[in-house]
Amino acid sequence: MKLSSPFASLLALVSITAAVPKSRNDGVIRIPLARKSADVAGHVDMSALSAHLFSVSNKYRQTFSAFEANTGYAHPLSAKMRSSIRERDVPLINQGTELWYGEIDVGTPPQTFNVSIDSGSTDLFLPSASCMDCAGHKMYHAAASSTAKDEGKIVSLSYGEGQVIGDEYSDDVFLGGYEASSQAFLAAYEYSSNFAYPDFQPDGLLGFAFEEISGLEAKSVFETISDSGVLPERVFSVKLSSTAGESELSIGATNPNLYIEDTLTYTAVTQKGYWQVNLEAVSRDGSTVASNSASIIDTGTTMIITTDAAAEAYYQDIPGSSSSTQEEMTYYTIPCDTIGSYTPTFSFGGRGFDVSEGTFNLGPESEGSSDCVGGIAGMSNLDLWVVGGIFLQNVYTVFDQGNTQVGFAELA
Repeated sequence: MKLSSPFASLLALVSITAAVPKSRNDGVIRIPLARKSADVAGHVDMSALSAHLFSVSNKYRQTFSAFEANTGYAHPLSAKMRSSIRERDVPLINQGTELWYGEIDVGTPPQTFNVSIDSGSTDLFLPSASCMDCAGHKMYHAAASSTAKDEGKIVSLSYGEGQVIGDEYSDDVFLGGYEASSQAFLAAYEYSSNFAYPDFQPDGLLGFAFEEISGLEAKSVFETISDSGVLPERVFSVKLSSTAGESELSIGATNPNLYIEDTLTYTAVTQKGYWQVNLEAVSRDGSTVASNSASIIDTGTTMIITTDAAAEAYYQDIPGSSSSTQEEMTYYTIPCDTIGSYTPTFSFGGRGFDVSEGTFNLGPESEGSSDCVGGIAGMSNLDLWVVGGIFLQNVYTVFDQGNTQVGFAELA
């Protein structure tokens, strides 16, 4: 059993901060990323795990609703989610999420912020100068920017981590030195309590998905930059790791030094809005447990989350496995001494990619427990697989807007 995994306890707060970008003489920005973490308790914080699963449900309710508002029709995968909507409190998570974040500049002259990188949403939000709940975060001062424009709209956005409310602004946003001119974003005057510093260390959140799921009815920062024609390639790519100095976000190309080139495999986006692709197969121990399933590639979600039926199929017949259900969420445990024998393989574009024991095994269910929590959970109101950090730490991932596809490669 490995407790060095960043998912070993869900107590570790992993953050990725952008260092000074490397030379851009080839038109490519490669941002080295560093890891910071809190102390690890040595077992899973089950309340944090439950809150994380509930927060993912909340995130997809928001973005499915935005898709329907922006396109005029319901997202094909939203039926279960829409039928399950009801008024209830969403548990808030103070720590226990995995966050990768980097720097952006906003305004003229530039104001610098750290933002969480989320491929499962589209919008950018930052705390405004009038935010009363944002102590510890750097705040956006619209009055200090000559290019700021108040769009005259009050907007509320829900994310996996909570809710923000504020005014829609447009201003110039710079990602790795590339400019998104007159970019729409939310300058929040209210953060839900789980965005409080230092539990939530980034100042805000930067979405990398498509305009179709934007709560602001706007392009993402990356879409704006990409559509301007300045990038060598209309892609961004990531390597996510818990090891300091080994994570990176590349804008405008891939970094071939981080992956095995002849393993790079692309699969088409099947429904524009999310980075949604066909998951050809999920297997364990040589047996296929799911095939040809809709999936969303989501850097802003820690776990791998799927339908109740698919999760049950994955864990069935594993000796000693058990489940626990809280409302629509179900997580599973496997004896710690055998969990490494039941790690999954995910197949995209005709190639299988293995998930390591170190990322699949979240750690003991409780202090002294001999049962460990598996990295795949079930959600009764989902019709898809949300493929989060537990898988993404095992591959190099390329998000290709120009060809509307996602690529995966084995790590070098």
